[in-house]
Amino acid sequence: MPFTPYHMGPGILFKALLQGSFSLMVFGWAQVMMDLQPLIAIVSENGRLHGFSHTYLGATIIAIFSAGTGKYLAQWALVNIIRLRPVVFIGWLVAFLSAFIGTYSHVILDSIMHGDVQPWFPFSASNNLLGLASVQTLHKLCLYGGLVGTVSYFIIARILRGREIADKPSRQA
Repeated sequence: MPFTPYHMGPGILFKALLQGSFSLMVFGWAQVMMDLQPLIAIVSENGRLHGFSHTYLGATIIAIFSAGTGKYLAQWALVNIIRLRPVVFIGWLVAFLSAFIGTYSHVILDSIMHGDVQPWFPFSASNNLLGLASVQTLHKLCLYGGLVGTVSYFIIARILRGREIADKPSRQA
């Protein structure tokens, strides 16, 4: 199913671990871009469900596009929709890291659960990850990753804020 929220679970865990060095919005944008081709195949009833977009070569191209467009879309959404203050600037390294983690993790997860994924195409038609875990187990791991990531994000963010406050010189009168 295109646009599955399960792919966001690992993204939330990455956000918790990398904090400001990772953009969950760019990661999410990359997930949507990855599943445009399957959506078109479903709607048109034509083409492979998990074709070129679900290869590492396709994921690389999608990551580059997602980083370039997602950086600006995410910054715009943070300012104009979420109204986040102070304004958060998403750097190019963060955008590319987030997009590549997004697209490559998407290929890995879908390689485990979908028999039509050929992640190494055009170099190989093999998929050594297929069946590594059941779909139910994979969904649980993604869900648990998101839950652990959510809790961890706030704990780590609080610790980092505490360090910032401790590192600031105190004003003495």
